[in-house]
Amino acid sequence: MSNVDTSKFLISESELIIGQARKHKAEELKTIGEPLQLSGKALAIEVVGNSVWIGDNTTAARKIDLESRHTLQIYRGHRGPVSALALFKTVPSDGSEPRQILITGSWDQTIKFWDTNTKEIISSTDAHSDFVKSLLVFPKLNLLVSGSSDKLVRFWDLTSALNGEPLQSSGSISSHTRPVECLDGLELGNGNAELYTADTMGFAFLWALSRDNSSPPRWRGTLKTEFKYHRTNISDLHYGNGQLWTASLDETVHIRNLSPALEKQKPPPPITHPVGVRCILPLPLSVLAEPYLITGAGDVLRVYDTSSLTEPELLNEFDAHWHDITDIRLWLRKSQNDGIVKVEPWIISTGIDSTIRRWRLQDILVRNSVKPKAVHPPVKSEFKMTAEEEEELAELLDSD
Repeated sequence: MSNVDTSKFLISESELIIGQARKHKAEELKTIGEPLQLSGKALAIEVVGNSVWIGDNTTAARKIDLESRHTLQIYRGHRGPVSALALFKTVPSDGSEPRQILITGSWDQTIKFWDTNTKEIISSTDAHSDFVKSLLVFPKLNLLVSGSSDKLVRFWDLTSALNGEPLQSSGSISSHTRPVECLDGLELGNGNAELYTADTMGFAFLWALSRDNSSPPRWRGTLKTEFKYHRTNISDLHYGNGQLWTASLDETVHIRNLSPALEKQKPPPPITHPVGVRCILPLPLSVLAEPYLITGAGDVLRVYDTSSLTEPELLNEFDAHWHDITDIRLWLRKSQNDGIVKVEPWIISTGIDSTIRRWRLQDILVRNSVKPKAVHPPVKSEFKMTAEEEEELAELLDSD
């Protein structure tokens, strides 16, 4: 199939129009958000300090400086797209220097550990029977959680991987009936944890995690709550301050108060969008603790004031990319002038258009603050087949 001639494939007129419109929009937005062109499509991103870490469809992970825009490190070793990543620092008990570890998950079904100082691979594990879609680290508990298209949530003890060996399985959850897309959670003071998992069916679950005293320890997930208010794929999930924020391709964002004092109240109405929501950044859960929600739905970024969860206010919406936005992150941009360190909040977004774009938070809180040139849709022309195309189509129909 690698030598298939696609030049004679029939393409619908609507596809041609959409493709032409996106090409036109790419030209109009070529400077908006100071785009950094990537060599592939970013499938997962994390921002640490002034760097963005990217897992992409070229099977590599990269570290890029957001100021200089230079690629600082490249991690190659996966045989498929890198669809999940996580970063954490070790907590040595012997007083040695902590190491920053990069964990990557891939369509090749493996999880790999990398030392970010040496860029060397530390450990590789055949972790799932399908794509690895999400990773979550509980550093103090020495626990890694992974979610996969094989519908499993798996627990891994970090010790073996940090010693250069494959991960050791420490338990699993098999309650999902569809691919597990999102993970988030909270370490508890008693050595246990709470874990939130969500899938492409639109179901989310809250689990109480506890471990036994075996070596390595075994982890068990006890179901506490089921959330079934989405109609389809939950694409993003964030937990903090007793609140669960979820985004879905059913065109909604839901917010649930889970603290005992508030959970019996009527839940806020969903925040609806014209298309499916792929990603959200709830700033109330961030170090900023600001009452703003930023969403990515289609190629548009939207900014909401969520001071009142029952009546959120749309502050701004603007074309940010020329294709679907897939991730949004907070960047606390640090700069120094005359010995004074300044920290300013920026927003980082990425999308299927293979760009990373950056937005000063203060700017996008104002309506119409981002103004690309007007996009004029291409003129719709009448489609006519040539005599040769009509003959070929007739032959295809007759062959049925």
